[in-house]
Amino acid sequence: MRKVLVYNNQTGIAEKMAPLFAGEGLQMATAADTEELQMLLRDKEILLMLVDVELGCKGWDKGIELIAGLRQASSIPLIVVSRQSQETAKIMALEAGADDYVVADCNPLELLARVKSQIRRYVQLINMCVNIDRIYKVDGLVIDDIQRKVTVEGRSVRLTPIEYKILRLLVQQRGRVFSNSQIYESIWNMQAIGAENTIAVHIRHIREKIEANPREPRYLKVVWGNGYKVG
Repeated sequence: MRKVLVYNNQTGIAEKMAPLFAGEGLQMATAADTEELQMLLRDKEILLMLVDVELGCKGWDKGIELIAGLRQASSIPLIVVSRQSQETAKIMALEAGADDYVVADCNPLELLARVKSQIRRYVQLINMCVNIDRIYKVDGLVIDDIQRKVTVEGRSVRLTPIEYKILRLLVQQRGRVFSNSQIYESIWNMQAIGAENTIAVHIRHIREKIEANPREPRYLKVVWGNGYKVG
């Protein structure tokens, strides 16, 4: 599951944002100290950091040093959420490598929008880097679009041309939910009329081929009432 990492939760932002993040399919992870922070940053599911520039009695200048260190160690988006509203603090945080700076008493929905925007850009960047050689990866699922080859945990999987196109579409847009109509129109390039059964059959066949347990899929998941996604 996609995660947001919170460090130095002096503002109580973790408790305030947790329900909103959960509604967006985002799990929250909190680090109690710098050692735990560094450990959690190795989690590939972490897509963004929320950090308070104020480090207790140390002041915000030490927070600037922390941000600079985090930026050297990771390219994950970093948003400062702090009660510190001085323009100097904001400017120095951004120059140190923060991607955004939000004063803690802002509307939680505004912060949620900023978080989603940063995650969207980051995921697009990751996909661009991974897709340079047209190799698409989601954990153990790999699509080599040059050789039109699919493997799961190193095991070769044989898909029909339509099954391949559907799976590639969902993997390329990892995390995005596609409705039956959107899948149909993307693959067949025509208006979707009665697409539900057609797509459902193809999805079932793909699951049978790529999932260890099709009833509890790891890769190709249904989002009830909305459609399908990978990841």
